Amino acid sequence: MGSAIAVCAPRGKVLHLCYLDESGTGQVLNPGVADSVPVMVIGGFTVPESQIKGLAWDFIALKKQFRPELRKLPALSQVVHHEIKGETIRKSFRRQGRNQRRMAHGFLDHLLTILERRDCRVMARIWVKQDGVVNDDAAMYAASVTALCANFEHYLAERSSSGVAVLDSRNPSDNVGNVHCVTTRKFAKGGDPMPHLPESPLFGHSDTHLGLQIADLLVSAVLAPSAAVTYAGDLTGNVHCHPEFVEVRDRHCPRLGKLQHRYQAPTGKWTGGIVVSDARGHQSAGKLFVPTVTAGTAPVEGIPGQGSSLDLVTAATAPAPASPAM
Repeated sequence: MGSAIAVCAPRGKVLHLCYLDESGTGQVLNPGVADSVPVMVIGGFTVPESQIKGLAWDFIALKKQFRPELRKLPALSQVVHHEIKGETIRKSFRRQGRNQRRMAHGFLDHLLTILERRDCRVMARIWVKQDGVVNDDAAMYAASVTALCANFEHYLAERSSSGVAVLDSRNPSDNVGNVHCVTTRKFAKGGDPMPHLPESPLFGHSDTHLGLQIADLLVSAVLAPSAAVTYAGDLTGNVHCHPEFVEVRDRHCPRLGKLQHRYQAPTGKWTGGIVVSDARGHQSAGKLFVPTVTAGTAPVEGIPGQGSSLDLVTAATAPAPASPAM
């Protein structure tokens, strides 16, 4: 029988968790196919140990506001198990009904307020693909995980803290390849470049980890559609570059920009946070964070009580999740 591994912060130090998920693949981008995916995004957020329970309860309350039927479930585990997927929120923005789009924006407004309140930091690696070019999906994912762990390491070092990264589990063969590069760097001869991460990234399942559910929402509902419409908006008729995603970017990405951990590398170049590798147009990540139009509604402050009347309750009539489009 297997045994659990406990990772504890040294006495007097704060432990941080980093939850990471992905959206999209390295599959060849075909501009003639409406659902061909133009971007691959790997990212998530960090949270201090002292804020984890508060983050969890805030998110559970938001899930109950978004899906009122969850309030009737007899067990907390059932509420945790019920996932509100980022791709479902993303599809709401493409629907004609204004109420569904308004509900989806309201949900993300409240989610970002939770991250701001709980001292979280956001990080991601965004890959923008060229038409017809074969990409190495495994290498892209592994390079992203390595870069994000390096970002996390710098954040921890500044605070003399330790941390653990948790990735959404894919399958055993992919899992090994995704973290092997971090493992070999940590335990190779010549010193550990990530001493504030006592272990290589671990794996969890999103239906049991609220942090992974939040990471999925950040990546699939905000960053992926925002990046697609920003860096591949010339793809006419592509469902991932829907015009409504402009409002997703303009309304929510400036808030994500303020949650980044950016720092200067030894070369003097700024790095960290949300990094874009744009093979298509060679544009910078800065385009994500400066609104091109005035967002429709100002962000809502705070997380309301479960009994308050919000537009979010209209989500009760939202259709069941369909098969992922990204």
